[in-house]
Amino acid sequence: MQQDDISRSTDATFVSFAPITADWQTALADVRAVIADALATPPSQEEIDREVAEFDVIFANQVEQSSVQAGSELADNIVNAVDIRETVASPETVLAVFRGMQQRFTPEELFERTRMLFAGDVLRSVYVTPGVGEANSEALRLALASEAAVDATARLAAASISFDELPPVGPAGEVVDERLLGILQVEQVDFANGTRALLWSNNAEPGRVTVRVRFGSGYRAFDAGTAVYAPIGEIALVGSGIGELGQNEIDRLATGRKLGFEFEIDDGVFTFTAQTRSEDVADQLYLFAAKLGMPRWDPDPVIRAKAAAELAYNTFSTSPAGIINRDLEYLVTNRDPRFATPSPEALQQVTPEGFRQVWEPLLRQGPIEVLVFGEFDRDAIVDKLAETFGALPPREPIPPAVAARVPDFPASSAEPTVLTHRGDANQAAAVIAWPSGGGVTSIRESRQLEILTQLFNNRLLDALRERAGASYAPQVFSNWPTDIESGGTITALAQLEPEFVPVFFAEADRIARDLAENPPSADELDRVTEPLAQLIRRASTGNTFWLYNLEGATVDPRRVSLLRSLLQDYSQTSPQVMQFLADRYFTQRTPLKLAVIPEGQTLATQVGRQYGPDAVPAVRPAQPAAKEIVGR
Repeated sequence: MQQDDISRSTDATFVSFAPITADWQTALADVRAVIADALATPPSQEEIDREVAEFDVIFANQVEQSSVQAGSELADNIVNAVDIRETVASPETVLAVFRGMQQRFTPEELFERTRMLFAGDVLRSVYVTPGVGEANSEALRLALASEAAVDATARLAAASISFDELPPVGPAGEVVDERLLGILQVEQVDFANGTRALLWSNNAEPGRVTVRVRFGSGYRAFDAGTAVYAPIGEIALVGSGIGELGQNEIDRLATGRKLGFEFEIDDGVFTFTAQTRSEDVADQLYLFAAKLGMPRWDPDPVIRAKAAAELAYNTFSTSPAGIINRDLEYLVTNRDPRFATPSPEALQQVTPEGFRQVWEPLLRQGPIEVLVFGEFDRDAIVDKLAETFGALPPREPIPPAVAARVPDFPASSAEPTVLTHRGDANQAAAVIAWPSGGGVTSIRESRQLEILTQLFNNRLLDALRERAGASYAPQVFSNWPTDIESGGTITALAQLEPEFVPVFFAEADRIARDLAENPPSADELDRVTEPLAQLIRRASTGNTFWLYNLEGATVDPRRVSLLRSLLQDYSQTSPQVMQFLADRYFTQRTPLKLAVIPEGQTLATQVGRQYGPDAVPAVRPAQPAAKEIVGR
């Protein structure tokens, strides 16, 4: 199974799961066997203590963070509580109540409560299948009527695991340089094996520490032959384990701790990220370093990720948003296979052996940068870094051909690319995208582009509401990668009714031309720059703001000096600068246009110069079916 969940309402218990193959009968039997075991045998005290420790960490962390909890989050909690006729309490009260219940967390009491959850004679079932004929109501009723076998093997092993029992990553490394970065009190620490760390110990967010590790070459690492393993890696790499520990063992290892393990593939780098506590940051560093130094290659996460990707693929075509998520990045990168969403046919080549063959060398490549920002003992963390990342073997270089890979932008035509979806007949989407840039050299210009895109967004919003006569909410955004030298885009998109797709394109073209030909007014600029300035001032009170803006600075020190102008770049500009940038980015290249319309329809075309709610849209002649487009 890919996932499972048990939830409780006021009068029913719900069990949901997703089979990863067409053999849903076996998956259902497995789920019922686990439930049968829970109803036949009480949980052990060790199992209970493990789950209690998880909740205790959550509630204790909420107490530590209460002084910096956002007012909007507090308001949402109150509104949500009122909505379901419940109440709220302070984090201190929640923790006190929970710890006051400790004596009630016994095998006997939890066993009684478990049996109450599944008491009753009424059993209802729903099975959603992507394939006609895979299941029917009689087969489902028969499967549920069969006797459930008890599966006691589903319980986690009772023995706990401690970080103290785990092998070292290697001999502790040597610190070769320590210096202040020149902004705030951020410090750079370099190790003999080439690892570099940025540390900022502060109490702005009590008890919280953010850890981020950057390594390797990101999407540059893949080519047409290995691209299918990129999205599989995003799902399966972490679950494949470390050393002798699989995912279940890592879960037990994390008992009573706040540890995280988010893995992402960016344009030019791979990242591990976690939000942890002051008490747990040393263990978090070990977990990340061990993944690079002694990875495990458990085949099961790969098999599950492959099955999940196959199941998810057909769901993309059920809505315009799904098609955009599947194909937009692929199209704006000139159909680069690295950004293609793998089809079921492409996924057939995925094997655990192939997964390891692709990912094992990638974990050894490229310099490592570790960022630790938050409340922690500086000297203790430097020592822990020496024992973990400083103990790794020297890194292998990124091959020059790989380092040089950057996405391209298609040589677009004036006619939009048309894709279809299988969703509602009154739903469509339209996208227009222009190429921009990338890299650190022009990063100040990229910040000014944020102002330009907000101007564009405001104008497009007004135009669609005026001409389409409905409250559409377009989005205009700029993507400027800093780890590679090009590949950025400016994109405008909206979901709207099919007949208004040409209105979107016409208005986007008109706004782009007008911004390039006529500078915006000072008043229009103020309506954009002041909210951006306020946003930056609020965000800069948190550690993650500085972490994300300083990442990569150990490789490219220009990021430090360029950070000093960040507020100015986002909040100060002139009408002439906006006009210059609009001319540079909106008129020099033909944009990519994408229309997503319902199956069976053809793309409407604009009639005359006036096109509004009362106009009758023309219909573009039906075109021959094109080869299926698949992308990320």
